[in-house]
Amino acid sequence: MSIPRHDLGHGIGLRPRHFGRLLAERPPVDWMEAVSENYLAPGGRPIAALEKVRRDVPVALHGVSLSIGSTDPLDRSYLASLRALVDRIEPAIVSDHLCWGRHGGRYAHDLWPLPFTEEALEHVIERVGQVQEALGRQILLENVSSYVAFRESTMSEWEFLAEMARRTDCGILLDLNNIYVSARNHGFAAADYIEGMPGDRVAQFHLAGHSDKGAYLFDSHDARVPESVWDLYRMAVARFGPVPSLIEWDDNIPELEVLVGESRKAASIESETLRRRAVGS
Repeated sequence: MSIPRHDLGHGIGLRPRHFGRLLAERPPVDWMEAVSENYLAPGGRPIAALEKVRRDVPVALHGVSLSIGSTDPLDRSYLASLRALVDRIEPAIVSDHLCWGRHGGRYAHDLWPLPFTEEALEHVIERVGQVQEALGRQILLENVSSYVAFRESTMSEWEFLAEMARRTDCGILLDLNNIYVSARNHGFAAADYIEGMPGDRVAQFHLAGHSDKGAYLFDSHDARVPESVWDLYRMAVARFGPVPSLIEWDDNIPELEVLVGESRKAASIESETLRRRAVGS
């Protein structure tokens, strides 16, 4: 079974700075993505804002604490709360990250990369199955940005991600900024990553900004999408066709109109790329 690719268009993240506007008016974008952990409480302004937005446009839930690659047991309490939120909101997409961040019962609030080995792959495959059973649906997992690599790895990140998605029947949230950051940090070709992705598994794109620290790039999510990432977006659209895209902006969050402008730029680039692809074929 392939992963459904919803015809969502181009969206932005739901952030508290914009709650007032969004409670009063319809979101000026195709869809919105909410960080799951911020909306697990059954009441309060955040869930009110999320429910209002959900009445207006489709919503995706994007988690940051699943820690699918950890050796700690899965957090069943968290999964139960997430399932309740999923049942309440009925999102188009539920996603998290291909990473680990828990150890010894403690959560590090970070998204650490995995060793890309057969042992790690089997471990993640088993846990994805448990998560999808607990949630009653397929999920997407996102590639993370990384700054270190494991000497023990026996395959590339894209080979690991593609095989995991194939064997678990989950989808892929392809973060193009993370690909660019990791490619620069580790010296691989971003184009190889995109070419290595299975077309029937990629169900969402993330687009974001990063910071150049000299010796490495940092996935900062605090600025406009740079042209280098837009170039990867063009490549990905040419490879996969229209995929729901989301502008991620998590720090120094600007006015809503700036995010909407970035989303509309994504729509324009997608349209032009698809036109060129059609002419070329």
